Amino acid sequence: MAQDEGCFGRISRAKRCWAPPKMRPVVPAKVVREYTYVYAAVAPELGQMVSLILPEASTAMMNLFLEEVSQTFPAHFIVMQVDGAGWHHAHDLVVPENIRLIKQPPYSPEANPVEHVWDELREKYFHNRLFPSLQALIDVLCHGLNVLTADPERLCSLTGFPHLLNVNP
Repeated sequence: MAQDEGCFGRISRAKRCWAPPKMRPVVPAKVVREYTYVYAAVAPELGQMVSLILPEASTAMMNLFLEEVSQTFPAHFIVMQVDGAGWHHAHDLVVPENIRLIKQPPYSPEANPVEHVWDELREKYFHNRLFPSLQALIDVLCHGLNVLTADPERLCSLTGFPHLLNVNP
């Protein structure tokens, strides 16, 4: 499996969009500093994803997430790729018995397939949108995560990096 955290907030940034010739598109923009975090782990070979929306990125939240993954896959021994975030190797991190964490190389987000999940969510659900509240953003985030989780083929296509697939020669 591969794991990552994504930050989603109410600050909007105008992105390119289609408009008819000689028409300038109007895109709303707003700066409201409210954020939430998504912890997600993908198992590309199984076409499965586990995700939690949590209020912060910290060791305590990582402990909650690892316990959720462990309970979701109780019959599996999980080797989970993580980046070098401080809460992935903190002294008070509690790693369940059926999970082992391996660090991906430093400064290499392209090696983590969960980054593609964040790109997909931002492109399909957050592109040039304003949210009246953090709860409205969380609702859209839940919908996007549920759509991805319900489509194993699409999840495999997005996250099926060769180093995570069990390829027998």
